Amino acid sequence: MTVYGYARVSTDHQDINLQVDELNKYGVDVIYQEKVSGKSIDDRHELKKLIDTVQSGDKIVFTKLDRFARSVIDARNIAESLHQKGVAMVVLNFSGMQVDVSTPTGKLMLTMFAGFAEFEREIMLERQRAGIARAKAQGKYQGRVKKYHDKHKGMNYAVKLAKEREQNGMSIKEICEITQVSRSALYRELEKGTQSC
Repeated sequence: MTVYGYARVSTDHQDINLQVDELNKYGVDVIYQEKVSGKSIDDRHELKKLIDTVQSGDKIVFTKLDRFARSVIDARNIAESLHQKGVAMVVLNFSGMQVDVSTPTGKLMLTMFAGFAEFEREIMLERQRAGIARAKAQGKYQGRVKKYHDKHKGMNYAVKLAKEREQNGMSIKEICEITQVSRSALYRELEKGTQSC
């Protein structure tokens, strides 16, 4: 029997090492990891490879429900395909509990928590759409801002966006992600600007 772990983050800005540490603490033998959006299982190549690799008697450990599934259907399909292969599935952080999804209770909890997670994601997307519609109506929305990779240009653009936050509605965190500028560097630059005034 082999115990596999799966870790996933959506962007390069997120730290996958926290999940890897949890999986290692559990005692997994092999870890599959990837940095990709979880929107579609077709994009999660490492997860697909893992599901193809496991054999009867093996176990897959996930740190959180949303690391492997984005909807109730997605969660149930993955759980069912693993169950048919005779593979056990464990989710470590199920609201503070460790749940073995191969048991009837585990299956019920998987369905319930996947439903809550899907509902929460839909609410978040609904709020985001409403915010974009409001910004468009006020003439403040300009679509996704392109990322800057030139550090000098990125800093200049970050400062410009930060100074126009009341108009563009962006947070410092969003500005730093778009421009690839660190928060501390941006705050230092903004402080220089206020001191020279």
